[in-house]
Amino acid sequence: MNTSTHKRKGLLASVLLTLPAMTEAAPVELPRADIKSGWSVSVGAAAVVTPVYSGSDTYTTSIFPDLRIRYGDRFFASIPEGIGYNLVQTPHWRAGPVIKLRFSRNEDTGGSPFLISGKSDALKGMGDISAAGEAGGYVEYRQANWSGRAEVRQGFGGHTGVLGDLSLNYFNRVGPVRYAVGPRATLASAEFINTYYGVSAAQSTTTRYQPYTAAGGLVSVGVGASAFLPLSRSWQVGVAASYDHLGSQVSDSPLVQSANQMTVIGSLSYRF
Repeated sequence: MNTSTHKRKGLLASVLLTLPAMTEAAPVELPRADIKSGWSVSVGAAAVVTPVYSGSDTYTTSIFPDLRIRYGDRFFASIPEGIGYNLVQTPHWRAGPVIKLRFSRNEDTGGSPFLISGKSDALKGMGDISAAGEAGGYVEYRQANWSGRAEVRQGFGGHTGVLGDLSLNYFNRVGPVRYAVGPRATLASAEFINTYYGVSAAQSTTTRYQPYTAAGGLVSVGVGASAFLPLSRSWQVGVAASYDHLGSQVSDSPLVQSANQMTVIGSLSYRF
């Protein structure tokens, strides 16, 4: 396998394996086309159908802007991937720092700042959660058409918990279509889980919920699949879907209406 092909497959896997912190419910990422040397910029939009908030049984539709900036196979920046740099890069290993954004949660509209339809009153009285940054690092191993990735991040701002993401991915292509599929899991500290799923004594007095305090543990385990089709040298369309089952420390929360969470994404982008 030549180096450029290996890099393209590695990008396809690493992008899917990223568990974006755009909302509490992390939508599946979309794979992208071949890596260019030097700077590469793409712009587009993604329609996302996902629960109003993580644990909700009501679904919402949002249109997210999709701006991505890369420098070769080293530096990357986008809303779903965050900002990162591949400090370690060999034919099989990749590792480096990353910082991501987790959008705020509004008690009236949920977790999407780009909402166009759907909402729930289940969070009324819970108060808002500010946007959070998450800084940490990742390590990824690639072999043939398989890739495994681990990522750990420390939150600041809206939450101060620690998260860990684990993923395994298979990637390939059928004609011009590139696709990827694989399982993933997210674990988190009690600070993170209680920020988004806990109910304090004060919140209990302003809602119908009983107080709830969780320990750290499994946030979710699930599977995601994604694919993209290049329409030309610059235009591409992508689709993705994911299913996640919330762990017991999360699903036992009175805020959680369903432990089964699904996300569907459609994307159109133009690369300069």
